Order: sequence, then structure tokens, then C-alpha cells
Amino acid sequence: MMNTRHQFSQARRVVVKVGSNVLTLDQGLNLPVIASISHEIGHLMSSSRQVILVSSGAMAAGMRKLQLPERPSAIPARQAVAAVGQAGLILAYENAFDRDGRKVAQILLTAEDMTNRKRYLNARNTLNTLLEWGVVPIVNENDTVMVEEIKFGDNDNLAAVIALLMDADLLINLTDIDGLYNKDPRVFADAQLLPEIDTIGKDIERYAGKIPGALGTGGMLTKIKAARKVTAAGIPMVIANGTQPDILRRLFGGSSAGTFFVPRTERLSSRKCWLAFSLKPKGAIIIDEGAVRAIQGRGKSLLPSGIVRVIGEFSVGDPVQFMNNEGAVLGNGLVNYAASDIRKIKGLKSTQITDCLGEKPYDEVIHRDNLVLTETTN
Repeated sequence: MMNTRHQFSQARRVVVKVGSNVLTLDQGLNLPVIASISHEIGHLMSSSRQVILVSSGAMAAGMRKLQLPERPSAIPARQAVAAVGQAGLILAYENAFDRDGRKVAQILLTAEDMTNRKRYLNARNTLNTLLEWGVVPIVNENDTVMVEEIKFGDNDNLAAVIALLMDADLLINLTDIDGLYNKDPRVFADAQLLPEIDTIGKDIERYAGKIPGALGTGGMLTKIKAARKVTAAGIPMVIANGTQPDILRRLFGGSSAGTFFVPRTERLSSRKCWLAFSLKPKGAIIIDEGAVRAIQGRGKSLLPSGIVRVIGEFSVGDPVQFMNNEGAVLGNGLVNYAASDIRKIKGLKSTQITDCLGEKPYDEVIHRDNLVLTETTN
């Protein structure tokens, strides 16, 4: 078992994600819970910690404010509902944090902001400045401009992306149940809480897949996917019950509440996190066992000799996944050659590239500096 108390005591930069089920009631926003969580975040900040808040609730708040019985199906209607709800949500937080004399800032992002390197760095710089000023950044997806191609999908994923973007020491995901169970505790009386997860295997995904959410876009499975991302980058995550009084103080005070996801030992740099988790792959490269061993075991670049097959069409500089012969995704990288050229040089030695293509800009198809392993190994 990992010393989780140490993980909390050493955490200086924390991302807290709060779900819709925690923040909303039948009649609208749950203002007492918003006040309580805001006060607890203020308490964490008083102990020299920086906190970024990723908050759901805009869609649910908008639906209730407009007295809509269900989430609209048309994209413009959903975007309009979210816009109505976001205004009320940020005002509620502003009022709650103001009681402790703290300022808040609203940050609305799309996935496109994270895939573009310049915008990614701009977002990082803005958030760093707000944290240096002692302001609480409140992050949400920019639903008013969201379309399928540029959406994060859910705020669990957004929270993971923010934790990676900001080199966070810890991600806390607050929901309306006590953590991950082996079955839905709202249905089965004998459901057992899993206090610590060191490997996210198929069994964990099966447990999570049977515990849906109610108001939000994601259930427990999206939280597990978020945990897989951040733990692969060396960042621990905990799922805990945000409706419980003083839950953040209890966690930082050494309580074993919730489910703790153990990170792998090695931390990824911010740029490696961007390569691994923010870019959408344009294709895939299948590599042989020798290349797998060289990359995983010895930190080598991907050479043409280790490539078996190319999937999809992509250009020089595009992000791609690389997989083993069984189809397991091992990582991501930026390619030095287009898909059409890689098909010509696959299986060849680097010294043979010029003869095949008439030039050799690079020895490597993916240089190790532009390559990152995403498979979690603790």
C-alpha cells in the first residue's frame, strides 16, 4: 500500500474537480455545498497550496433555471442552456469565495486549445499567473462554442488535462458516492469500496462501467479513464464524496476516505504530457517486438526497421499512436515522415532511407524526444 498521507501532505498544486451531482439540487444549484467546498479550498490555500477548480454544473444549473425537463438534443439549444447555467454557476462561486476574501477567475476551454501548442502554453501561462496572484481559477468546457471535434467529452477528462497541463501534484475528483465500488452501491447493499487502486485493469473498468452518473455526461468510467491518464504521468488521483462535510480537510488530514489511484513513479514533463494526452492521433504505426523492447526498455527512438504496418494517412509532424502486434497502444509521438513514405521505408535500416526515398531528412521515424509511453507501469 502506498503512503497516501505523504502524497497529500507533499501536494502543493492541486486540481479539484466537482461533479454536477454534487453541485445541483432539484431546484437549482446546491449553494450550501458550493459554499462549503469553496471554504475548504480557501483553507487549503491558507496552507501554501495552489488550487485549480474544475467545476461541472453549468448544464444542470441552466436546465433547472429554464425549467427544462431534460437535456436538449440540439447542439445550439445545449450551448444556450450551458451559457445560462454558467453565469449562475460562476456568480455562486464568486459569492462563496468572497466570504473568505478570495478572488475567482473564469477559464473556459475547448480541446482545440489544448492540441494547439501555442494556445496550450498560453493557457498554462494564464493559469500560472492567476495562481501566483492567489486567485482561484474555475475551469469549465466552453460549451457555447463546443462541437464534437473540439470537445473534451466530459469534465473528468478536462480535469485530467488540466492536471497534466499544470504539472499538478494531485487530482481530487469529487462525486456523489464515496469512491469506486466493485458494484453500484446505490443498487447493491453488499457493494464494497475499493480504497486503493495500483493498476487500472479490465476488472476496474468493468466495475466502473456499471456505475453510471445521473446529471453529468460521465459516470464512474470517465473517472477511471481520467485516473489512467494522470497516473500514467505520475500524478495521483482520488475519487471521494463531495457531499460529505469537510471532505477536503479530511483527505489532507490523513483520512482514508475515497479511492486512491497510485501513480507510476516517473513524472512526465509538461511537454511529454502534451504529446501523450492532448494531441489527437492522426494515425497509427504497428511496431515489432524488437522496437517495443528498444523503446520501452532502453528509451530509444523509433527507427524504420522496427515498423511492421502503417494505419491511416498523416503528414510530417503529425501526432500518431504506436502499437504492438497485438494492437495494444504503447504511446504517442510526432512523426518525421508522412504515412506514404513510412510505408516505403518500413522494415529498412536507416542507412537505406536515401536509396528508397532519394533523401534522408532523419534517421528516426519518431525521435525519442518527440515520443512518450502512455501505458501505465507502476
